[in-house]
Amino acid sequence: MTAEQAKKYLERIGAEYRTGATAEYLAHLQYAHLTSVPYENMDILRGVELSLDGGDLFDKIVTRRRGGYCFELNKLFGLLLGALGYTVTNYVARYLRGETGIPHRRHQVLGVKCADGQEFLADVGVGAVIPLFPVPFAPGTLSEQENGVYAIREDGIFGRVLTERMEDGSFRDVYGFTLDEQLAPDFDYPSFWCQHAPDSPFNKKPMLSIRAEGNLRHTLDGELYRIFSPEGVSETLLSTEDAQRVISEVFGIRL
Repeated sequence: MTAEQAKKYLERIGAEYRTGATAEYLAHLQYAHLTSVPYENMDILRGVELSLDGGDLFDKIVTRRRGGYCFELNKLFGLLLGALGYTVTNYVARYLRGETGIPHRRHQVLGVKCADGQEFLADVGVGAVIPLFPVPFAPGTLSEQENGVYAIREDGIFGRVLTERMEDGSFRDVYGFTLDEQLAPDFDYPSFWCQHAPDSPFNKKPMLSIRAEGNLRHTLDGELYRIFSPEGVSETLLSTEDAQRVISEVFGIRL
């Protein structure tokens, strides 16, 4: 990613430019991204073949102000971080939350090293509950955030596992990944599966999400529009016309 592209990307997410590749700036960038760029699968539903090329992703997410899903969002976010001086390692994860068996590896996450050597897990590619800020990469370190408490644990099968604290104090697995660095072609197959497989959850109905200030999260699951807030959840079943309006006005997607 060029310096000029990085500048436009920062403008897209409303983030200021800083030097130094610090942990504080990384947190600023992740939060800005999550509250500016929607998670969405509209191209998959429209039959538009996804490209994971950096230039194509820049055009879609920055120039055309669209969103995407994990392979798109985290790929481009990783390129931005690299342009700003961070060392980025790409991993492929198994999404474990809500699973009873062993799921496919179908999620991309980022290992990020700051200039001072601190390492974090960064992720802007989940539509459900996700850390708003990077989580320390070392297992066992608690990360208390406004939308939950997170930590990474070590697992003999799944590798590093992101966990979230439940109301009873126990921790639930979110996703796990081994520390084998993945190169660009390694994401082509899982992304193709997500787009085309009969049992993929991504090609059935609209799945959109975006965060907002005040610990709010807006989601559209099919025709069900939800707003999650600290006070609770509001739900509205939308008509096709109203769903199109919400996609445009709330998520900023104009097709």
